[in-house]
Amino acid sequence: MHQPVLIKEVIEFLAPHPGGVYVDGSLGAGGYAEAILEACSPDGRLLGFDIDEESINRVQVRLKTYGERFRCWHAGYHESKAVLETSGVDGVDGIVLDLGLSSDQLEDPGRGFSFKFSSPLDMRFDRTKGKSAEDLLKCLSESDLAKIIYEYGEEPRSRRIAKRLKEATKKGTLTNTQELSDLVMKTVGYKRSKIHPATRVFQALRIAVNDELGNLKKGLEDLPTLLKKQGRLCIVSYHSLEDRLVKLAFKERARQSERWKNLMPRPLRPSVEETRQNPRSRSAKMRVIEAL
Repeated sequence: MHQPVLIKEVIEFLAPHPGGVYVDGSLGAGGYAEAILEACSPDGRLLGFDIDEESINRVQVRLKTYGERFRCWHAGYHESKAVLETSGVDGVDGIVLDLGLSSDQLEDPGRGFSFKFSSPLDMRFDRTKGKSAEDLLKCLSESDLAKIIYEYGEEPRSRRIAKRLKEATKKGTLTNTQELSDLVMKTVGYKRSKIHPATRVFQALRIAVNDELGNLKKGLEDLPTLLKKQGRLCIVSYHSLEDRLVKLAFKERARQSERWKNLMPRPLRPSVEETRQNPRSRSAKMRVIEAL
């Protein structure tokens, strides 16, 4: 069962109240959404988005008892402003984004997000469109692949890895996540560490496949403009690339206008107890901006 990260802190900063309207831009398993609906009862509303159609289907079942108080769309958070404007929503009281993968996605052998399984090289959040990781490995040049692994995975051995991946792709010996993981491990050598040698490569390919940083930049432009007075945007990120974008966007918005207050110049991290109970939370960082 997926455990929402920093959920107590998210609810504390969003402060959902009766009659309020809130957005969960990354529904996942629905943990934040359910907590918000409970906190803003009896008549507060939650508008949810997720680029993963399977997540939407699961959450609709989980939250059906909330009736018309919950509404959701199969769309990314970066598309939510256009969707809400079309739906007649002119402002919301709070927004939350969790930029990480859900446990459901990681534990699904067919998705290709984890090297625990021998899975197809897919890695798409939205399996109804776009190129898969396998498509990307075939069409990218070796230099472009190395750039992606270096920039998105922060992997210093990106050129060596890209060379081996392209060689294997051409030979037809790179067809699933297990082969990808094994090849990376053979290329860089296995050393005892908390981080598996293939982690950065999987991260880089996933970010590229889903244009995660491009979507985040779009969301950071649009989402704050949806907030009503004293509304807050809470973003939970899991790696330095995301956190850096959020940090700089919030800092710049607060610098340019007194309308905005950056509530967290330094990110909020999970407690020791939370990381013990949910190890996947250990890299999480939360930042919050408020519309004054």
